[in-house]
Amino acid sequence: MWPLDRKQAAVNDAHGRIEGAGILNLIRFSPWRPERYRKPIMTPRHLLLMTAICIVWGFTFVAGKAGVNEFPPIFFTGLRFVLLAAVLAPFLKPVKGQMANIVLVSATMGSIHFALFFTGLMLSENVSVVAVAVQLGVPFATLLSVFFLGERIGVWRVLGIGLAFAGVMIIGFDPAGLADLDGLVLVLLAAFAAAIGTVVMRRMRNVGVFQLQAWVAMLSWPVLFALSALGEGGQMAAIQEASWRGWGGVLYTAFGASLFGHAGMFYLLQRYEVSQTAPLTLLAPVFGMIFGITIWGDELTLRIFIGSMTTLLGVLIIALRKKEIVDTGP
Repeated sequence: MWPLDRKQAAVNDAHGRIEGAGILNLIRFSPWRPERYRKPIMTPRHLLLMTAICIVWGFTFVAGKAGVNEFPPIFFTGLRFVLLAAVLAPFLKPVKGQMANIVLVSATMGSIHFALFFTGLMLSENVSVVAVAVQLGVPFATLLSVFFLGERIGVWRVLGIGLAFAGVMIIGFDPAGLADLDGLVLVLLAAFAAAIGTVVMRRMRNVGVFQLQAWVAMLSWPVLFALSALGEGGQMAAIQEASWRGWGGVLYTAFGASLFGHAGMFYLLQRYEVSQTAPLTLLAPVFGMIFGITIWGDELTLRIFIGSMTTLLGVLIIALRKKEIVDTGP
């Protein structure tokens, strides 16, 4: 320890140097560096990749609709997961201490979510409404995180949740939305199932994106085929009679949405913050609406447009306020 007079003299000398250095030197010698907290600007190449991912996800709604028009929806989902399981078989390795969570994610985000989603898509004539309604998985996951993980949400996220649900209610009271109400309800249930899986995923550690997709696919297709055998009919006839559009829907939803879309997003999230990527992913339902109107012939009423924009605004607010991954893909 220094003697008191020498220590005090050193402190006074240091204070004098700081006061005489001015504000520029104070910033320069401070241990806090503002440049350390600057977000990296997304390069044109990565921005192009993000746009491509959103276009692929957006077209998935049209491709999926074409598929379930020719295959029973649960059987269609099983075919999708069989293809994924075959391609991702090399990644099918047990993860110590995480298998229970993987099984839960496979059930909620795999068989239950997609069975409900594609059944709802089959029952809905308006693809654009489905593209927007499934985005409620984000506010659902936020609410579940509050109840089960003890998270606290601020005023902005409460506002975002309110706007997201209000937008879907506006869509639901439109005549076109009322005509697809049964499909809309199933899509909302699918979004809730995916939200449960999202909360479970937050407890997972050391599980790669392809490894998780491999387990979800492998654990889902036997369940889906069993459910299809119990509750659906015409599977063999569909296989024999399906056109290139039906088979294209199976291939596209398996390899386009899952492999390219989610793998590409994982690549970008390793390089940029969620606050940068999450707002851009909302281009996916926007592209879904565009494809639904231009390719599928959806009717875009004023009420559906206002409701869709309200929901997407709410999801955007939540996405900007969340620190974890926000995935708005189908």
